[in-house]
Amino acid sequence: MDKLTARKALIEQRLSLPDRAERADLLQTVMRIWLVGRKDTAIGAYWPIKGEFDPLPALYRWQEDVMLGEFFEPQTPLVPDGATQTVTEDLASRSPRKIGLPVVNKAHKTLTFHAWYPGCPMEEDAYGIPKPKDTELIVPTLLFVPCVGHGPGGFRLGYGGGFYDRTLAALQPRPFTVGLGFSNGWLPDLDAEPHDVPLDAILNDKGVVWPV
Repeated sequence: MDKLTARKALIEQRLSLPDRAERADLLQTVMRIWLVGRKDTAIGAYWPIKGEFDPLPALYRWQEDVMLGEFFEPQTPLVPDGATQTVTEDLASRSPRKIGLPVVNKAHKTLTFHAWYPGCPMEEDAYGIPKPKDTELIVPTLLFVPCVGHGPGGFRLGYGGGFYDRTLAALQPRPFTVGLGFSNGWLPDLDAEPHDVPLDAILNDKGVVWPV
């Protein structure tokens, strides 16, 4: 397979999907169901670009489930009297569940993950992608990874920069990795290269496609 050609074609196709919103709603549901029962308290994700599926609504619901449920006593005020911070900021800071977005280390071409919540301060990285600004560093035990394409054996077609491969090689312990993408990105003939490391799971709008 010519990965460069496949990558370009899949990105163009993804941007022009007439039912992308419907597919995204389905994948939000798949994601939320898949997360039920997971014991992770720190999850890394990504800011969607180029028509990618947006994982953040499902992750915020995952965080919110514990923030507004078992974590707080009903009598506990969400925001102390006189506080100026928003309810969202207060809940996120007090929750045992953390969501992280990537920050690029240009020197090493790896990623670190910093806490994100709706409305948190953001700035653009060197590639023009929004990233959290001055929020706490987190080390994810579960990492959601965007897929341009995905194929048998848990292998992923990305953008070709190698950021995730280098990051996963450096993270200890290695997080559980889950690819996210739309079902039009399924590539039955995707061949793994020697340096490729398979994902632990892949989800798309049709459900769990790896492991099968």
